[in-house]
Amino acid sequence: MITPSPPPAPSGRKPTDRPLRKGWTTGACAAAAAAAAYRALLTQHFDTSVTIRLPRGETPTFQLHTHVLADDFARAGIIKDAGDDPDVTHGLEIMAEVRFGVAGTGIHFFAGDGVGTVTLEGLPLPPGEPAINPGPRQQITDALVSVARGIQHLGARPIDDITSISPIPDVNVTISIPGGLEASKKTMNSRLGIIGGLSVLGTTGIVVPFSCSSWIHSIHRGIDVARAQNFTHVLASTGRTSEQAANAQLCLPEEALIDMGDFAGGLLKYVRSHPIERLTIAGGFAKITKLAQGAMDLHSARSQVDFERLSAQLKSVGGAPYAVQESRTAITAQRVLELAGQRSDLLAAIIARQAREVALATLAGGTDVDVWIYDRKGQRIGLISAQDTPS
Repeated sequence: MITPSPPPAPSGRKPTDRPLRKGWTTGACAAAAAAAAYRALLTQHFDTSVTIRLPRGETPTFQLHTHVLADDFARAGIIKDAGDDPDVTHGLEIMAEVRFGVAGTGIHFFAGDGVGTVTLEGLPLPPGEPAINPGPRQQITDALVSVARGIQHLGARPIDDITSISPIPDVNVTISIPGGLEASKKTMNSRLGIIGGLSVLGTTGIVVPFSCSSWIHSIHRGIDVARAQNFTHVLASTGRTSEQAANAQLCLPEEALIDMGDFAGGLLKYVRSHPIERLTIAGGFAKITKLAQGAMDLHSARSQVDFERLSAQLKSVGGAPYAVQESRTAITAQRVLELAGQRSDLLAAIIARQAREVALATLAGGTDVDVWIYDRKGQRIGLISAQDTPS
């Protein structure tokens, strides 16, 4: 049995030298809360904790934070513990309310306070559905079936015909996340057409600290949504400054904007199998330089700039000898750009061209690519487009 550790420090906590603590997904918490509520609805009694089985066989035990039992419904809440991952849902209460439904109709899911609703095509759920992903829905279903079978095994008869709850219970399940609407403003939900709150996510039930899987998941869903809206042009940016500057010129709809962050590989490899007609990549000089040098993860902890190579490129565009020499021992790409002086646009143009070549090689055809580079003030200093490249 796996029991969650006490919640870690508040948001803003950073990794330390100790092993990072794993946590539980929103979907796992919702499944546990639903199981506790359903059991109480059947037995008219709440336990103080609930144990469920996750898709890979783990059996975590969760303590109930709140519970309410009435004649026609039961509600349970569990505090989300994301471990050492900087998850926006860490510390929020994940609540499930369960009511009996119409016999033979199975499980129906509803969005309560703080859970969003799907409004656009392209997501795993159709518009109008609560943003409770297929993985968590299956976890909730499995947890409810397990409760029903457990009660049958004990010989209890809390309702007239216990066989009517097997194999799939006939219940209505409403998932709520108080504070979820405010927390959703820190996510990409609005761009995905999920309004009114958070998504209930998690395929395995376990949060791996700093795996960034949720960010990459959002990138993929963003591409899906853009394709479903028949957009032919998508802008993927490494940060807010480059996104705002690039889209001031492109004027693309919000659903066509992808916050790529450091995950160039996560974007390009997905677009390779889910092509779009045109992709503009916009970013700062340092991150695009790493992409130009072949890095697919642009985070400073996972890829570094090759300053010898960058220095040689500065020399190739006529950089001053002292600048070329000093750039070899520079500690930031920004410093090399400063050393380039009046040659900075030429240097940025080379980087943009090479970044485009890396992107095209990763995409393996089917998508035209533009690369735009911006300085820290949001001024474009380098670009390369399909029309700039000889056929």
